[in-house]
Amino acid sequence: MKFLDEAKVYIRSGDGGAGSVSFRREKFIEFGGPDGGDGGRGGDVWVEAVNGLNTLIDFRFQQHFKAKVGMHGMGKNRTGANGDDVTLKVPVGTQILEEDQETLICDLTEEGQRFCLAKGGNGGFGNSHFKSSVNQAPDWANPGLAGEEKTLWLHLKLIADAGLVGLPNAGKSTFLASVTRARPKIANYPFTTLHPNLGVATIDEREFILADIPGLIEGAHEGVGIGDRFLGHVERTRVLLHLVSAQEEKVGKAYKTVKHELEAYGNELADKPEIVALSQIDVLDDATLKKKAKELAKACGKTPFQISAVTGKGMTEVLRALRDIIVEANTEEKPAKTPKLRHRDMIASDEDEVDE
Repeated sequence: MKFLDEAKVYIRSGDGGAGSVSFRREKFIEFGGPDGGDGGRGGDVWVEAVNGLNTLIDFRFQQHFKAKVGMHGMGKNRTGANGDDVTLKVPVGTQILEEDQETLICDLTEEGQRFCLAKGGNGGFGNSHFKSSVNQAPDWANPGLAGEEKTLWLHLKLIADAGLVGLPNAGKSTFLASVTRARPKIANYPFTTLHPNLGVATIDEREFILADIPGLIEGAHEGVGIGDRFLGHVERTRVLLHLVSAQEEKVGKAYKTVKHELEAYGNELADKPEIVALSQIDVLDDATLKKKAKELAKACGKTPFQISAVTGKGMTEVLRALRDIIVEANTEEKPAKTPKLRHRDMIASDEDEVDE
């Protein structure tokens, strides 16, 4: 399945049905009176986060979503049927933004969360609604209200506990394949990884999710290479594993290049807890390895792990370090269970807040 993390959609909620103008006409009943029913309500447009999806590829083939209109009212005080709702099913971690791609409408971070994107129009009143002692035969009814229509953007940010960052060919995909059941493409040329990959790693009977993103090069924040937009998939992670290949001529410069791109991207990505590891150490002799490890430690200000995904050396220690940071972060946060989002009218505005 092709990976797609951005999609543009057009939505429209259903119009309300019109009220009916009708009068009761039965044999032996002299004054029947009005009996026009109300129109049905138009359908809503909802978005729901569901399990089992990790891409927005379905929205490449269908961009228009329209709810059903409400049925018109009928005689004998019969109310029209309400229009059916339509629901957009998206992966967990999807953000819904206005057409300007800046205004956030909702962020679906948990399975089962729902949000009403467009409310259907109310049905119109039939003429029986307007009868009174001074107007016993009203001959008019209300039309139904129009639904809402808008263009929205869907942005997917994968939910992962740890993210792998580094230059191209730093061994990120090999690391992911060695500690999870993920099978990313691995080859000896830059930008083998063109889209994020997820895998579940297990260490000491505890599982956590790893996200591997395409490599960063100098100037990625300016669009060089394939850019830095994939960094959005590691924004939600607890910790970053920064891999620096031992085959780099200057490992200190390689580290600083990626670190600069993380700072240029913003969103506090550079401030996340970071574990630095010198990868692919199986290709070096002991003297060269010691020299490069010392150079990398000077650049990052900490002692880097030394790992080889091929031989397995140092892999357990890195996984345990990742696990410890993830467990600590989850323990400190302990978020309250997020309630399911309903339509926007149920979300308190700033004006509704009570001054303490």
